Amino acid sequence: MAQPLSSEKPSDLPVISEQRILIPNKYGEKLAGVLHQTGSKKLVILCHGFRASKEDNIIVNLTASLTSQGISTFSFDFAGNGESEGEFQYGNYCREADDLRAVISYLSEQKHEIAAIIGHSKGGNVVLLYASMYHDVPIVINCSGRFALDRGIEGRLGKEFMQRIKRDGFIDVKDKTGKIEYRVTEDSLMDRLSTDMHAASLSIDKECRVFTIHGSEDEIIPVEDALEFAKLIPNHKLHIVEGANHCYSAHQQELASLVVDFLKSNQLMRCV
Repeated sequence: MAQPLSSEKPSDLPVISEQRILIPNKYGEKLAGVLHQTGSKKLVILCHGFRASKEDNIIVNLTASLTSQGISTFSFDFAGNGESEGEFQYGNYCREADDLRAVISYLSEQKHEIAAIIGHSKGGNVVLLYASMYHDVPIVINCSGRFALDRGIEGRLGKEFMQRIKRDGFIDVKDKTGKIEYRVTEDSLMDRLSTDMHAASLSIDKECRVFTIHGSEDEIIPVEDALEFAKLIPNHKLHIVEGANHCYSAHQQELASLVVDFLKSNQLMRCV
């Protein structure tokens, strides 16, 4: 189990209650999530990446770090991932933004104040898309999201993927042993290719404070994508973590500190 990324002594840490919650999305699927309450009225929502879950190391470590600072958190599995209902889909960017909308609506009805949304990798895209569609969250943190969604496909689907999917209607992605990991349909591929992060970036309200964090040695999504977000999003801060890969394998502490410090600088941790 991940330990809080904090220098505080255990006696200084807030009392944290953990509650497992099922939230229905607009498609009738139940989304599984965990609410960590510290007594704070303000809540940070954490969104995982591609084929990941709320148990992903980055999500678990950020949860530990935030709750150690007295901030309540909610992490959940998008439909078709982890413990949530639904079928996994390769694209689903806007549909996952719909999932996030369902989560925010539910938690707001429960009298939580949604102070920030944080996403890693594909989750970074989702929180930015959400901010472009709804203007009800003041802080968005994008950790290693992809700007150019037409890139990075060949590495997963192989060469001539477009011809193959047009011919067969799908591509099965297999592991090294030949076992099918997931299926990419033509519709899900088109969903990804039609998701316009340029337009989304320009549609984010100027009052929304956006922080993009990206590793300089990201082997999945090039750091240049972070620079594109920085050019377009109106109220934006960029930080490049030198030497970090896509999962921040050797930089978990630095990532957590950046997130906590940014939230502190934007007064999230005042009067919690």
